[in-house]
Amino acid sequence: MDVSEIPERGWKGIVSNWRSDFLAAISVSLVALPLGLGVAAASGVPPIAGLITAIIGGIIATPFRGSHLAINGPAAGLIAVILSAIYSLDDGTGQTLNYVLAAVVIAGLIQVLLGILKLGKIAEIIPSSVIQGVMVAIGIIIFSTQIHVVMGTSPVSRNAIDLLKEAFIQIPNINPVIFGISIVGIILLIFIPKIQSRLFHYFPASLWVLVVSFIAAYFFNFFESHTINFGSRTYEIGPHQLISIPDNLWDAIMHPNFSRISDYKFWIAVLSICLIASIQTLAMAKAVDKLDPYKRKSNLNKDLVGVGLATAFSGAVGGLPIITVIVRSTVNINNNAKTKWSNFYHGLLIIIFILLLAPVIQKIPLAALAAILVYIGFRLASPSVFKKIYDMGIEQLIFMMVTIVITLYSDLLWGIIGGTLFTLLVHILLSRMPVGSFFKLAFSNKTNVFVNKDGSYNLNIDGIASFLTIPLFGKLTNNIKVGSNVTIDLTHTRLVGMTFMEYLVDYLKMQKSTGGNVVIEGLDNHVSSSTHNRALKISLSNLETKLSPRQLRLQNLAAKKEYQFASRVDWNTSYFRNFHFFEIRPIEQKSNSLKGRFDDLNITWEIADVTFSEGAAFTAEVFNTTVMVLKLNTAVPIFSIEKEGVFDKIFDRVMAFTGYKDIDFNMYTKFSSKFLLMGKDEEEIRKFFSNEIVQFFENEQLHHLESNGEAFLIFDRMKVARTDETIALIEYGERLASLLSKK
Repeated sequence: MDVSEIPERGWKGIVSNWRSDFLAAISVSLVALPLGLGVAAASGVPPIAGLITAIIGGIIATPFRGSHLAINGPAAGLIAVILSAIYSLDDGTGQTLNYVLAAVVIAGLIQVLLGILKLGKIAEIIPSSVIQGVMVAIGIIIFSTQIHVVMGTSPVSRNAIDLLKEAFIQIPNINPVIFGISIVGIILLIFIPKIQSRLFHYFPASLWVLVVSFIAAYFFNFFESHTINFGSRTYEIGPHQLISIPDNLWDAIMHPNFSRISDYKFWIAVLSICLIASIQTLAMAKAVDKLDPYKRKSNLNKDLVGVGLATAFSGAVGGLPIITVIVRSTVNINNNAKTKWSNFYHGLLIIIFILLLAPVIQKIPLAALAAILVYIGFRLASPSVFKKIYDMGIEQLIFMMVTIVITLYSDLLWGIIGGTLFTLLVHILLSRMPVGSFFKLAFSNKTNVFVNKDGSYNLNIDGIASFLTIPLFGKLTNNIKVGSNVTIDLTHTRLVGMTFMEYLVDYLKMQKSTGGNVVIEGLDNHVSSSTHNRALKISLSNLETKLSPRQLRLQNLAAKKEYQFASRVDWNTSYFRNFHFFEIRPIEQKSNSLKGRFDDLNITWEIADVTFSEGAAFTAEVFNTTVMVLKLNTAVPIFSIEKEGVFDKIFDRVMAFTGYKDIDFNMYTKFSSKFLLMGKDEEEIRKFFSNEIVQFFENEQLHHLESNGEAFLIFDRMKVARTDETIALIEYGERLASLLSKK
């Protein structure tokens, strides 16, 4: 991306980008409204506290933080921390929530101190599988508490495991009305994101859940206490099952009580809130950076200061801890936000919503919020998470499982400590060396960096490369100029951990995005329990990898047609980011690459399986898709073309004021009704789409084709292609290339 396109900062950035930022903030605030209410309700605090937190996260955090497109507010990941603090600080005086607010204030101030001392990267040394284990445990805790609200039952247990057991016992007591509203809400959350329509995607699925449940509240008359008969049983329906928020925002203000400051339970709550909030903020900030189409990097220390100040202020007025939230940040980016001020606008909009919509919010059943939270809890702890970790190595699954068990039977703080210590113990055992030698090699001074005469760098890692090594590695890479060529040699490592490999791959991508190149060497004699590129590796001997039946067919096709075939995983995917499709969809890797050339046309091509994601963190949908890149020998306009649905046409008209435009042709009504065509230079695009090219697209099967000015990105479906489909894609590319050569 051209540096000149990066949005300006400061006052100039506000003035020039306010329109796009404000429009994005509208969509973000529509997401923040139900999520804020739901997170607060699940945390055991008044629902309005979630909206207060979102307002402060927008207005207070924005001027001080270091993120560009992140949204700050309350998050599901902190529900378990707040619940744990409420349980441990409950002394029967009625001041429990005030004690928790005091803990929130102090946790925020500690975050500010960590940011000022530039300790923001401490969170990076916690093993990735341990963090994932904590997030899964949080998902289980959310699910176990909210499933009873979904069922309309009243549990007596507090522990997550006991709550899940009790849910099965309570099945005969399910309230059919509450359960029905919840199930409809969950169905909407599952299927609305799968609808290929921008009309549905602009208004978030969680908002549709509130709308439907609002209608149900009138249908079943939740506004008066009464009973309904279902089968042979009677069930209660009434106002106590609706969201309760005050008519006046000032009536929601609560203040902290610091009288428990000398109690160790209070400080356990403070440390838990501070640690979990800091880890999630830093992890989510890095995840949002990967989605930023301008590839800007957050100042993590400044981010800690910003969210710390906002958290302290939030606790002082009755709010929850504030972190960077991935769902709202993804919505922000997808709706074309440019600067951090979209976060500020979203806070202002929530104030307006509260003032205007308080009577409406009060008529929404709690079952709607429970449906949203059960869905979030399941996503955090879904089977796909376990499979993803297992694919990275059986030992990573064990690390995660141990962390989950410790967390569920103690608390989040002990879960992190216990999971990290267990991971460290296994690393020592796998390295096959005494404890003292392990730590000596983990902090070995033999790890160093050299500058070559040509300006490139050699970085030699010696001994143990684990999460303990990351601070040393980070210090060395800070001495390497951005955009340089770097060779990283891991030959003399006894163990290379997954968290270190993740950090290494992130560094590789950062260097390549700035024009440099990174080569990783020395892993030929290391083995792992998984073929995943980031799996933990120990120095033994190399393993032979067998090709799959599909890979063998592709290899045979390459041999027959004189193509080049490489089955190995390739992390060099920087060229794909030149296409708009991948600007906000982080591409992880490519594999099974076929390369060829249409000799008579002097055009080269590549077909590969690519792995990319939409969203980030636990909201990310991971896709494995076969794509074709057709390198042209002439310049073409920059545009994209994809199938267009009926609802998309309506949405185009409704959203015209945003500057969004579908390029239609009066002469080619079939083409314009079938495809959505967008691009920067409409005049050049119209010249390019001659009668022959329009007819070509009208008669061919196509899902997405995009030009970056020198090449086409082509794919039909969001799935890995069969061998016959790969052949058909090559033939499609040849027909298109032949047509272009005649222009």
